[in-house]
Amino acid sequence: MISTNQFKNGTTIKVDGKRFTIVQFQHVKPGKGAAFVRTKLRNIDTGSVQDKTFRAGEKLEDIRTESRPATFLYSDGESLHFMDAESFEQAAIPAGVVGDTADFIAANTTANILYADGEVVSVQAPPHVELEVADTDPGVKGDTATGGSKPATMETGLTVQVPLFVERGDRLRIDTRNREYQTRV
Repeated sequence: MISTNQFKNGTTIKVDGKRFTIVQFQHVKPGKGAAFVRTKLRNIDTGSVQDKTFRAGEKLEDIRTESRPATFLYSDGESLHFMDAESFEQAAIPAGVVGDTADFIAANTTANILYADGEVVSVQAPPHVELEVADTDPGVKGDTATGGSKPATMETGLTVQVPLFVERGDRLRIDTRNREYQTRV
């Protein structure tokens, strides 16, 4: 059990039988009445965010979470297969659990797998990844004066806007938080 006085950003709790991660919290002491804690919670299973208010000192059930690094091996269409970096055990994670993170995970790259109560709840890519350009239109000489951009399809299927000088086969650094081109590697 965890008290509202012990809340920290990133703490996982169970409310009404559902698992949540605390995104933000604020202790409020109004001039009149009892103190309370205003929180913003992200549902671990659905990803939705909601606001919830708790009485100060209220006890809630906390959830044990663990993040482990794993190497991506391959995808069979329905699941993505990872190998735990420490125990070398292989795990098949359904594509629905991985979600959009699959766009940033190429073969033999490392991602963090988040476990809650021993069950895989999400896969997190690093903040920046290096991917190879699989397909893009050729840049035309002289087009760089305006600083334009063109779409490029990466090796994982992700489409990113890149500068005109980027060619097929280049390795690019992509920011996973905003899905934008950073630099050529």
